[in-house]
Formats: sequence, C-alpha cells, structure tokens
Amino acid sequence: MSVAGADNPADLHPLVARVARFAQTTLKPRMLHTDSEGVPTAIISMLGRAGALNHLASPRFGGAGLAKAEDRRVHEHLAAGCLNTWLIWAQHASIAARVEAALEGADPGHDLIDGLLRGRVFAGAALSDVRHYPERFIAADRAKGGWQFRGTVSWASGWGLNEVLLIAGVDAVREQVVLALVPISERFTASPLHLAALGGSRTFRVDLDGVFVEDSLVISIEPLAAWQSKDDQTAVDAKPHLFGLAAAVLEELRNEPHALARDAAAAWAPRVEELRSQAYALADAGDASNFYAERLGVRVQTGEALSTISKALLVARAGRSLQRNDSAQYYLRSAHFLLVQAQTDAVRAAQLARLG
Repeated sequence: MSVAGADNPADLHPLVARVARFAQTTLKPRMLHTDSEGVPTAIISMLGRAGALNHLASPRFGGAGLAKAEDRRVHEHLAAGCLNTWLIWAQHASIAARVEAALEGADPGHDLIDGLLRGRVFAGAALSDVRHYPERFIAADRAKGGWQFRGTVSWASGWGLNEVLLIAGVDAVREQVVLALVPISERFTASPLHLAALGGSRTFRVDLDGVFVEDSLVISIEPLAAWQSKDDQTAVDAKPHLFGLAAAVLEELRNEPHALARDAAAAWAPRVEELRSQAYALADAGDASNFYAERLGVRVQTGEALSTISKALLVARAGRSLQRNDSAQYYLRSAHFLLVQAQTDAVRAAQLARLG
C-alpha cells in the first residue's frame, strides 16, 4: 500500500516499519468496526508500544525525533489503516514536538509535561476555536498563579482517551493567545457530536466552566495576529493523511473485479502521486509563504481527487457499497470529512470557487 511505491526510503526506519505493520495487520481489519464502535483504549496503548506517542520528541525524553519524511509516512500509514484512529492520534502526535520546542532546552517543570514528552500522557487538542474570534472562542482570563479558561470547545476528538487537552484560549484584553496543557476535570462538561463520518473518533463538544490552569502548564503566549498568520499558513497544505487515505482507496480499486474500476485506479494513481510530490515540495520550500496560492490549489485538487476515487469505488460496487460493512461507503464519507477538516475561510473559498 503506497502511492509512493513499496521502496519508499522512510519505510526503512524501524519505527515507521512498526507503524506500517500495525496499521495493516491491526487497524485495517477492524477499520469498519472502529468507525461504528469507536477507537478503544487498547489501540492507544499499542501505539505507545510502537513508539508512536512521542515519535517527534528528542531522545532526551525517549522519543525517536523523527525527521519530516518519516513523520509524514507515519501519518500516511495510520490514515490508510483507520482514519478514526489517525484523527485521535494526530491530535496528540504533534504536541510533544510543540511542547519541547517551547521549553528551549529547559526542564519540563511539571510531571504532566514530562509524561507527555515521554509518551505516557495522552493528550487531545482544542485549538481551532481561535479561528472564530471574536464571534466565539475560548476565553483566557488572567488569574493568580495562572489562567482561567471558559467557553465551549467546538471539537475535541479522543474524548475518554485523553488525560489532558492542549487548549488555545484568547486573552481578549491583550489580544494574545494562551496555549496551555489543561488536565481534564469535573469542570469539563462534554456532549458527543453524532458525526456522519468518523463516528468512531470520540469527538465531543466540551464546555469549560472557569477551568484553572497553573502557569507551569502554560506552553506559550503570543500575539493573536501572529497565531492567526501561522495557523493560516499551516492549514493551507495538503497533508499526509490525505495521501494515506488515497492510497488505501486506490489499492481497493486495483483489486476490484470490474476492469473499468482497475482502469480508474491506473489512471488516478499517477495524479495522486503528482499531487503528493507537489504538496511536500511546496511545504518544504524555504520561502513556502510565497507559494501560498499554489499550496492552496494543491490542497483543493487533492481533496477533489480523493473524492473522485472514493466515488469510483462506490460506483464499482453498486448497491452493496452502501452497506455499513462495505469499505466503499466508509471511504467516501471519510473523503468528504477531509474536505472540511482543518478548513479555514481561505480553504473554503478556494473549494467553493472550484465548484462554482
């Protein structure tokens, strides 16, 4: 399984190889069950044993310190195996590197941060509500010895598995974003979001009732404008999970008995690989911000390609593809989910412009 071919050099890394086997032998066979019943705790434990819960942390904290190419490959493999698992894991995965970078070589200063960096504490992320400031957002109010967070987290995946949330709150007085690791407590009130796609991702809406977080758990404080600029630049790229899911769909198309389905796979595989190469090259460019329009275009085109090949698989299997035990309906719903996941105003506008 790979849009990049079986000889991808990143697959030679031991951790990447472990994750690839885990995705194909454990995640994929139960993919539809997980979509229906939810990601179990045991899967997170298995990811930990594979080294995937702190794979970006440095060896100082027992992490693998994976390079960008290997990290991308881990995302691709997990998304191909089970997108519900990928979503929950991905919320956690980038946090260790973010937290360690903020330490700038200093000691963690808190057992919770140390546990996170060592892959012993599983975290969720609540960052996207900053995009909706000032209409709706998580408010961060200064308090003695720390901060109080209040408001509603519109989207938190992995609920019930996470021990802490990385929350981005806005201090409206100073127009700055306060990023903090917040232990989940009775001050959190969660209600499930009944999603039509990725229903197994344990995604909840969470109300914060004056949740206090001490200063030692604050990761960073930065101007709102700087946060918004970085978020816009990050969201514009076509990310590895898109290509991982595309690889899984193409693999199933190749195995279809209908010759035209196999022809569709043969026709679309080079296009998906071309988009993948473009996406990574543009994201890695030293002056990537100068290629904003091109990166945005690749993201939109990748979403379209993924939707098209998923639709081809659905059509090839006819009526049976609509049964819950058929992977075609899962892939099509997942492809549509990814059209709106991490969608900023700029991404939405570009998508709608292509459809107009």
